[in-house]
Amino acid sequence: MMNDFDNKLTYLVTGAAGFIGFHLSKKILLTGAKVIGYDNMNDYYDVSLKESRLAELDKTAAESGEFVMIRGDLADKVALEDVFVKHKPDVVVNLAAQAGVRYSIENPDAYIQSNLVGFANVLECCRHHEVKHLVYASSSSVYGGNTKVPFSTDDQVDRPVSLYAATKKSNELMAYSYCKLYGIKATGLRFFTVYGPYGRPDMAAYKFADLMRAGKPIQIYNNGDMYRDFTYIDDIVAGVFRILCNPPVGDDLGACYKVYNIGNNSPEKLMDFVSELEKALGLTATKEFMPMQPGDVYRTYADTTELEKDFGFKPATSLKDGLKKFADWYKEYYRQ
Repeated sequence: MMNDFDNKLTYLVTGAAGFIGFHLSKKILLTGAKVIGYDNMNDYYDVSLKESRLAELDKTAAESGEFVMIRGDLADKVALEDVFVKHKPDVVVNLAAQAGVRYSIENPDAYIQSNLVGFANVLECCRHHEVKHLVYASSSSVYGGNTKVPFSTDDQVDRPVSLYAATKKSNELMAYSYCKLYGIKATGLRFFTVYGPYGRPDMAAYKFADLMRAGKPIQIYNNGDMYRDFTYIDDIVAGVFRILCNPPVGDDLGACYKVYNIGNNSPEKLMDFVSELEKALGLTATKEFMPMQPGDVYRTYADTTELEKDFGFKPATSLKDGLKKFADWYKEYYRQ
């Protein structure tokens, strides 16, 4: 039986200044709960956007909940341990990571430090402190070049086509071993192409909007013949929120561990995505067609059966509605 959300608990959200971390933190705060945010505020993209998110969280906390923001790096084990000692989080949501498939080709070391060393530190802290549940971000990129669709959590994912994907699959393996060896409870979430207000500027909706606003061409890979399971941020957060206070039960080896897909279960053609974004923004893009890029995959498509079965939830925001909400926020944020 699914437990209700408990606003008496303390929630540690790593990557709280990031896209998903910000939206999840805000939803938790609105219940009156305490959120400890942890983020290194790196300059992978515009730090002012991260600061805007934090300002919004402070504003929310002034009316509901309690928000404590700590600026630190997951790879700094001493700093992270200090957070656990001082704040005693009940639930840990690890959303901090070096993101981006293409950037992992240029700067692999950043991914090793943040996604592997950093995640190992999170696991160690959960092991040594009384954490009820660790929820962590994996990624649809773990499916690599799988051609069987939709992608199921039962599929083999042993052939990553980017280092980013390899680090996310490694996180799943590391978490499982900690669940089995040390009795922690962990849930991994494979997110599928998330978009929405306060999104990441390196992701398609935001990146294309920036280029269109500047009158510059957008680059469309594989000549537009690509499909993505675009998932609106509110659907992602609604799914994560249901999971927070519901740690998995033991499997046949006694490990309290589970992985879910959170995606829209409805892949959209890239050119349809561009067309809807143009309509939502009221702009027309100059298009530059490009070959497939290293690390990219042709299609993503989430099988959400397990999420529906265990939590009665399935993302349902249409691309048209989601892009309109993104465009409305974008125009307001940049005062168009």
